[in-house]
Amino acid sequence: MRTADVGGPLTLPRRADVVVVGAGNAALCSAITAVEAGASVVVLEKAPRDARGGNGAFTGGFLRFAFDGIEDLRSVVDLTAEEERLLEVGRYSPEDFFLDVAELCDYRSEPDLVDLLVSASLESVRWLRTQGVHFLPTLGLHAPDPAGVVRMRGVHPAVEVSGGGAGLLGALFRRAESIGLPIHYATAATRLVTDDAGRVTAVTVREGRVARTIEAGAVVLACGGFESDPELRARYLGTSWDLARVRGAAGNTGDGIRMARDVGAQAAGHWSGCHAAPLDLNAPLYGDRDLSDAFVRRSYHLGVLVNRDGERFLDEGADLEARTYSWVGQRIIEQPGQVAFQVFDARAAALLRPEYALRQATRLVADTVAELAAKAGVNAAALERTVDGFNAGTSGAAVDPRTIDGVATTAVSPPKSNWAASIVQPPFVAYPVTAGITFTFGGVRVDADAQVVAEDGEPIGNLCAAGEMVGGLFFGNYPTGCGIMAGTVFGRTAGRTAAALAASAT
Repeated sequence: MRTADVGGPLTLPRRADVVVVGAGNAALCSAITAVEAGASVVVLEKAPRDARGGNGAFTGGFLRFAFDGIEDLRSVVDLTAEEERLLEVGRYSPEDFFLDVAELCDYRSEPDLVDLLVSASLESVRWLRTQGVHFLPTLGLHAPDPAGVVRMRGVHPAVEVSGGGAGLLGALFRRAESIGLPIHYATAATRLVTDDAGRVTAVTVREGRVARTIEAGAVVLACGGFESDPELRARYLGTSWDLARVRGAAGNTGDGIRMARDVGAQAAGHWSGCHAAPLDLNAPLYGDRDLSDAFVRRSYHLGVLVNRDGERFLDEGADLEARTYSWVGQRIIEQPGQVAFQVFDARAAALLRPEYALRQATRLVADTVAELAAKAGVNAAALERTVDGFNAGTSGAAVDPRTIDGVATTAVSPPKSNWAASIVQPPFVAYPVTAGITFTFGGVRVDADAQVVAEDGEPIGNLCAAGEMVGGLFFGNYPTGCGIMAGTVFGRTAGRTAAALAASAT
């Protein structure tokens, strides 16, 4: 027996219309939607109750969606009079949203999947609000004009969940409890059962050491990628990825992908790609639920990023950090020891994101670059040469860290295309970082109804998938705010489809 949010001892049923595997954002959206469609639903969560929620528990809570002016924003956020005064909301069209995904993913994303993400984005945020999720406008992400007016045009996500991932999941779990949705914790799905026609008819699960089978009208797999399995990371992402830290849940070990592939699902997406951000070198191996996103270090664009040899290895100012941070970790893992150092002078240090000031931050401070190098274990002569060469290539122009400012270096390799301020004002500060993997991009192919597609191109009967295990959406990079949005859109789509499949089978 296990305890569920609906209260009391809970015994696994012999059958349900829809079985949902996972209990993160995508899974809960799927399960709640299926219940709203009239299906009997059971949710299987591999983690114990105090570790529930998958990667959703660790997200910062940003959502990217298409909107057409202030009225669309008002439909998801209760704006204060002061926020109304400060905001000038333009239009972030579906076409702009589509193009942002396409450009950042090198035009490899499957158009039908991006179309679904984009077209259902606003309606899905509105639906989340009806489920009790509270949103705030992202005023702090946008650069105000001299009068303090913030022009919102979609460069950054327009809203964030109040309370981040904890706020999102808290609302969805409360909604699940209010509708009597049974959630079985410490209950791992292990295998899909199919009939002679290849349709999924049941799920084998493990409660402790006991194996059971639940018959299902349809199954939704929404249990994450393989980012928490070191062996799979090394196999698919490459050398040294087994040493990466994980920003999120320890239980995302590719179970759903494996089960789907075992019944003939087609692999899709970027299997050697992932979302990986710069993470504090001394962050825990897996995400800390209490600190959530506090170990991410996203202000690298204000200084320089050097490796153990004291050398720069990328353009820190290639674009807004919201469009680059998810691949910077991929470059860090390639460096000696899988470590790098974000180096700032006193002027830049005053502009860093708030999490840099937390007591958990690994911080090195020195009055000279040579002293800083010694504390970091970096060759002092090499770091001084790098910083001096960088400074010589700067123009002295003032930088604006909140917008693309075009203040670039000259005759410096690699270049810095924006925010190229010299590093001259002591004390100097370095933050050691490594790669923190968020989620993997490889998964299984789904169609526009979120049904899993078989090797022959046809849907596998009664099987849907959502969330991070959907392959084909992101390649190499992704726009900030698309993670929760994709989980919500594909989760709801899978829930509707699964409920319809179960109803047609009865």
